[in-house]
Order: sequence, then structure tokens, then C-alpha cells
Amino acid sequence: MPNITIQAQVTPELKRQAEAVFSSMGMSTAEAIRIFLKQVVNSGGLPFQPTAKRPNAETLAAMMEIENSGGQLFQTTDDLFADWNS
Repeated sequence: MPNITIQAQVTPELKRQAEAVFSSMGMSTAEAIRIFLKQVVNSGGLPFQPTAKRPNAETLAAMMEIENSGGQLFQTTDDLFADWNS
């Protein structure tokens, strides 16, 4: 059976980051996609549990500051930028 082509649109940055990971593992993007599709079939679903992107350390620190009654809250982005520019 001949192969078919699958196309997907992703941002250039996501493609670059993913290719760096695949390259470090000694595989191409096409090989990684084939492995992913095979694992979908083998497991009968996604071969991993999707998760939300985690905030970075700076964002986590800001969130903790707000939770501990610190920082400054704004009702709107206009209020935030007005304070920032003053």
C-alpha cells in the first residue's frame, strides 16, 4: 500500500522547537509523527494525557504574591496601563 501525505499547520516556532527535540532523539519530524500515529492506534486513543501549559517561575511568583494579599489588582487593562504609564 502506498504512503499518503498528511499536512498540518503549526507556527514556525513550534516546528523549530519540536524539530530540536526530535533531532536530539535521532529522528525526523516525519518519523516522530509516524510513531505518534502508531501509538494512537496501539492505545486506542491519545498516547499521553493532554495538560495545560504551566506558568513560568516569574508568573508563579506573581500569582503567589496576589494570593498572599500582595501586589496590585486592576479591574481593566486600561486601568493597568494607566497606572503603568503614570
